[in-house]
Amino acid sequence: MSDSLAMNKVIASVLVCGMVFMVSGLIADGLVKPVRLEKTAIKIDVQEAPAATAAPAEAPLPPIAPLLAKADPAEGAKEMGKVCAVCHDWTQGGPAKVGPNLYNVVGGPHAHMVGFNYSDGLKAISGPWTFEELNAWLKNPRDVVPGTRMSFAGIDSDQERADVIDYLHTLSPTPEPLPPVTAAPAPAAPPTPAPPAAVGTAAGH
Repeated sequence: MSDSLAMNKVIASVLVCGMVFMVSGLIADGLVKPVRLEKTAIKIDVQEAPAATAAPAEAPLPPIAPLLAKADPAEGAKEMGKVCAVCHDWTQGGPAKVGPNLYNVVGGPHAHMVGFNYSDGLKAISGPWTFEELNAWLKNPRDVVPGTRMSFAGIDSDQERADVIDYLHTLSPTPEPLPPVTAAPAPAAPPTPAPPAAVGTAAGH
């Protein structure tokens, strides 16, 4: 009998504790009204990443005529021997290698070697190879013909490109004349200032 009484007391105590806990929670919810803060208690500065800037535009190539006027075809032949000989032949009637034969290329069609499998982009260009076009091509072929199969990094030096072009133009039975160097216009003379107005006296005043 005493055991069951003790057990009833334990169960009653647990129930009372649960009811007290539940009632305390309801009272606390009624008394405490949480308020959402409009601003954070601690200010956190978030720095925005700087906007990406576009790559600077590449400077235009200098005119080729003045460079050709002081070019050395012998130096051009040496440069071609270093950078072109693996892929090209430039003797008259020579065969194609990885690239076409370069004899008589200056002033000739863009796809000048009959039977060579040029890229579609190069075949689509009409007209002859000019000195200026060769200058751009030797600087970076992919800028002239996107998708070209010519895997050539280009010649950065303006004068070295002119040397190569000068040598290429000699590889012809009738070489194209070099472009004339146009003289720079003389600077305009400063305007002559007008003489100061004469200050005279009017009679009768």
